[in-house]
Amino acid sequence: MADPALRAVFLVAAAFLSACSHVEAAGKNTPVVELGSVRLEGSVEDGAQSFKGIPYAAPPVGDLRWRPPQPPSDLPQSQSYEARAFRSDCMQIPFESIVGTPINTEPSEDCLYLNVWRPADTDVGANLPVIVWIHGGGFVNGGSSQDIYDGAAMARGDVIFVTFNYRLGRFGFFAHPALSAEGKGPSGNYGFMDQIAALNWVKGNISAFGGDPDNVTVIGESAGGVSVLNLMVSPAARGLFQRAVVMSGGGRTIRGFGGRHIRESRIGVASAEEIGVNFARAAGINSEGKAVLEALRALTAEKVLGDLNLRTLFVQDPLSPQFPGGPFVDDGIITGEIEDLIGGENAFSGPLMIGTTSADMGFAAAPTKPLLFATFGQYAKEARAVYDPAGEMGLKNLVDMVGADRVMHEPARHVARRHSDFGAAVYLYRFHYVADAVRDKWDGARHASEIPYFFGTVGIRYGDETTTQDLSVQRLANGYLLNFAKTGDPNGAALNNWPTFHPREILLKFTQEGEASAGADPWAQRLDVVEAARSVSRNSSDNQ
Repeated sequence: MADPALRAVFLVAAAFLSACSHVEAAGKNTPVVELGSVRLEGSVEDGAQSFKGIPYAAPPVGDLRWRPPQPPSDLPQSQSYEARAFRSDCMQIPFESIVGTPINTEPSEDCLYLNVWRPADTDVGANLPVIVWIHGGGFVNGGSSQDIYDGAAMARGDVIFVTFNYRLGRFGFFAHPALSAEGKGPSGNYGFMDQIAALNWVKGNISAFGGDPDNVTVIGESAGGVSVLNLMVSPAARGLFQRAVVMSGGGRTIRGFGGRHIRESRIGVASAEEIGVNFARAAGINSEGKAVLEALRALTAEKVLGDLNLRTLFVQDPLSPQFPGGPFVDDGIITGEIEDLIGGENAFSGPLMIGTTSADMGFAAAPTKPLLFATFGQYAKEARAVYDPAGEMGLKNLVDMVGADRVMHEPARHVARRHSDFGAAVYLYRFHYVADAVRDKWDGARHASEIPYFFGTVGIRYGDETTTQDLSVQRLANGYLLNFAKTGDPNGAALNNWPTFHPREILLKFTQEGEASAGADPWAQRLDVVEAARSVSRNSSDNQ
């Protein structure tokens, strides 16, 4: 980290549980890891060992609400700590999960816990590659307890697999002038601070589990993918991972659909602090200074949560919004937009795997085709030519295609191009495969549908409806991911060659036929038009 103050803040969790000693068996079915004088007792499941519900920071409640993560304090010293069950996922209104499995805990403001899976019979000196997963959910939903993120299959691939929770909604992304004035560390993007604290914990402690702290791959999907991109350009996360995987994380703006600043408002975009003031006033808090912070921290968790989840995220009063929508530019964690910082002098420069799904998420709206193409400005004619040359495409399909291209596909290509400028290896994919169980219902591979294939949890996702072809695609995707985590190159035995993106802009396509095929992007012309229109629009906005 460039800033010594930030380094002190985020190394504190790692320092608390560092100096790992050895691993021993407490019984035939009870694996034990010793962290200093703390004995973590885990479980054996599906040919792997798991250690769940490990605190990596103190509960962010009371005076610690809207503070950087502090050292954990509830591990009993010189005693055993049962690490056999997930602890609470972070405060949220549960929402029908787009990944297919819900959270399995009662959400709570006390939620900063992580989970570790490793192969059975792993020794301390194994020095296995480490994969750290950041879940998605729009920065308002999701958690590490979801079945589809189970790490046993990954661990059986000879890696250490780590999942964790981070603060969501207003608990994780909230600003107010009084918080900035408080001067107790960075303010605003507390969810990202949690992610950095978890990565610092991994760096300081994963060797006790047999992991290599200098061979860490961070991977995230959707909001988790956005998180990985922001970590790649954050000075506070420098040196905490050696490889990165971004799944449907956008690649242009901080949140994937438009950024804001902690205290600088612009036309149509309120600052995060202004939004925080709106929330405080709506809660009946009109005081200033310490008094306003005392009143805000005295609010019940339910009051802070409000009605926020994926269903209501975009339904706010545009004249007086009360949630910033997720992360924003602040005073040191996030220093600018991803599209400007990626590939820059101070950004992460290691191997990158990045991709999207064929029917990915996007944001576009228009009542008619002409109005949709008009959103391309001077490139309206070109847009019509590449999207609907015969004029036969239905409006809904067009809106979905344009939205996904703008939010996911073109931004992923932009990141691949910029990151390749480092001379770094970049591997770009697009996932088209749709499971047999839902093939009659889906027009293509939906947002987040690739996760179980990469994680080896297809059987958890589709149960008895899982087919031989589903498992074949799982073998491909999981094999590529494991190889990438181990060496920085996804290629290996029994896998079709996956060339780097540069210099021929090669894309690996996971096809509906269950194969992995590399070649030029058939959607390149569409993405060229999206890129050209965005460039004009952004230049116009910057000049206002």
